[in-house]
Amino acid sequence: MRTLSPTPSSPSSTGRTAGSGGTGRWARTGSRAVPAAICTAVAAIAAADLINPQYSPVTEVISRYVNGTAGWLVTTALFLVAGASGLLLALLRRAGAPRVGRWAVGVWAAGIAVAGVFPADPPGRWGRPSTSDIVHGMAATPAFLALPVAALVLHGWLTRRWTRGAGALRAVLGTSLVSTAVLLVCLVDVMDGPSLGTDAVPTLVGLVERIAFGAGLAWVALAAVAASRPAVRA
Repeated sequence: MRTLSPTPSSPSSTGRTAGSGGTGRWARTGSRAVPAAICTAVAAIAAADLINPQYSPVTEVISRYVNGTAGWLVTTALFLVAGASGLLLALLRRAGAPRVGRWAVGVWAAGIAVAGVFPADPPGRWGRPSTSDIVHGMAATPAFLALPVAALVLHGWLTRRWTRGAGALRAVLGTSLVSTAVLLVCLVDVMDGPSLGTDAVPTLVGLVERIAFGAGLAWVALAAVAASRPAVRA
């Protein structure tokens, strides 16, 4: 009686399986690490708000809190966001995301990192910025502008990979676009002298910045989850 020997699997198919398994594990790890880093950054910023009651989160931007109690919380949060965004960029590159979107994410990540290295000035010095504050602003401004661009360019690509998250991605995209536009108006306003607020609240730049920044952080976390999903074949 002749015994049939098992057919050996081809090296090429074995290599593809191993490679795709490694890529899948790496993507799953990234999809968990990015949201975790974003949540930690949000917690650090919230803690800075709570332990610095002398500053108002409605009128003061987040970066000013670096001059208050436990200012290192803000610096740590910025570095966490920069690291998480860099990991998102790696996920997007590995998944073959559109190049323009990847470039925009890179500008965002680099800008946030530089903003963390060069701290902002204390409150009340919009008209007399130090060198560190100028560099901080020159890095943060293109970062805030680049993220809505990334969210807009990558929206269709991300929602095709993660259809269940399409609604959340759409909501974050809309919030990011509107709040960033309002933030630019508020920044111009405070640099020339607050006038858009009321007598009790002279400016809303802190509140608007937190909305724009929060929408950006939510998008980074959602985009990491979407980018880790397998590609959808036509």
